[in-house]
Formats: sequence, C-alpha cells, structure tokens
Amino acid sequence: MTTQPKTAALTSRALIALGGEDWRSFLQGLITQDVETLAPGEIRFGALLNPQGRLLYDLFVIGRRDGAWLDVERAQRDALILRLTMYRLRAKVTIAADEAPVFAAWGAEPGREWLPDPRLPALGWRGYDVAVTADQDEIAYDAHRLSLGVPGPADWGVEKTYPIEANFDLLQGIDFKKGCFVGQETTSRMKRRGQIKNRMLPLAFEGAPPPAGAELLLNGERRAGEVLSGQPGRAIALVRLDRLDGDLAAEGVAVRAETPDWLTTA
Repeated sequence: MTTQPKTAALTSRALIALGGEDWRSFLQGLITQDVETLAPGEIRFGALLNPQGRLLYDLFVIGRRDGAWLDVERAQRDALILRLTMYRLRAKVTIAADEAPVFAAWGAEPGREWLPDPRLPALGWRGYDVAVTADQDEIAYDAHRLSLGVPGPADWGVEKTYPIEANFDLLQGIDFKKGCFVGQETTSRMKRRGQIKNRMLPLAFEGAPPPAGAELLLNGERRAGEVLSGQPGRAIALVRLDRLDGDLAAEGVAVRAETPDWLTTA
C-alpha cells in the first residue's frame, strides 16, 4: 500500500513575483540568501533584515524562468512590496503581488512539481500553483513543524529577533559566503564570535500551551526565556542557553526544553 502525503493550503503565505533584467543583483544585495546561483525550479530560504540585523521578513525564493517568486507571510506582503520598491531606485526590476496559492506536503513525497523544503528535509515539500486538493489544514501543518522544533513567523515577529536566535543559520537561511546584504555586519559578527546566548528551542509539556509572552523560569526564580507560539503539548520559546539545567516552568506549567537532532547550540 502506497503512503499518501498529507497536504495543506498555507493560507497565511502569499507570493510576490520579481522580474526584470536586474532582479538577481537587486535581491542579492538585500537578503540573507544567495540568489546569483539560483536555478529555475530551485527554492532557498532566507530573510530580509533591518540595518541593525534584526528580522523583518522571512521568505522563500523560488527560481523561475523569467524571474523569481518570493513566498512570504501574507499579512506582511504589502509592507514587503513597499520596502522592496523603496530599495529599487533605478534597478530594472518588477515587483508585484501574485495570487498563486501556496501548499505544504509532508509524510510522503507528493510529486515532481513540488519543491523540497530547504530548511529541513523532514519538513516535507512546498508547492506553488499545484493541482491538489488539500486534506489537512494549516493548524495540522504547524503541529508538524512544531513537532520538529522549527520556529515560524509568529515566533520572531518584526524587528525583535536576530536571525541566528531564530536558528536561520541552522535552517539554511543565511549564506555567510555570499557577500553584502542588509544587516550583514551584525549577523556575521554574531556567527564569527560563536557565542550565541539565546536561541529558539521547542518546549514539551502537558495540556494547553502557556500564553505567548509568558516568562520561562528556572527553578522558580531565574528568568530563562520567553514562551512564543504554541499548540497543546508543544511550543517554541526563546531561551537562555546557560539556564536550562534545572526545573523549567511558565505560568505554573512544568515544561521541558528539547534540542532536536538538527539543532546544535555549540
């Protein structure tokens, strides 16, 4: 019996279409990911940062024959288009919303037209304008993502978090060899020093998740971090890596910080 993939429409995501003869050089100087070598049908994960090196927008870049798609958070698409337009200056680039739907698949390979998620193989695949009838909702996909300990946009917000704190360096979201991008100096310095004090880790617990923003306490007294987003039994928290040895709790709920196989904190 052939295992069928689970598929979900990611209604929280939307596309921006980039075109024009300068689209590569334009995007190359802005985002954390290399696009000079991006081939049609290839997908890469990255972000646009502010000049201080904090996360503005996460994005997937999908190579197309005549340009690229940017897979972005739907609620932030208009703001990102506006920011990209401000950066455009005299570059020969077209920037427009595209209404093709975004899908995710996991559990079994869905087909050739799907692209492997560049962050982590276990996350599955992403599909753009594919012919599919989704059998899952986005809550189910988020549960799958949380089961792997991978944070999402609800965890980093806008201009609050450094990409390394959100594990972009471990999820193939930063190319440290590509050259300049907005916020590169701070990002490269954090990586070069190799002493990351805070990272996003998954929390395991019983029942409903502690509320977003709840303080994570070590042994009932020392602040160890902050709970971000979650579902029953699983959440993401920004934690201090030197304060994990002991009993952790948030809002009176006992929690356990986990380190997935893909995540190294050294």
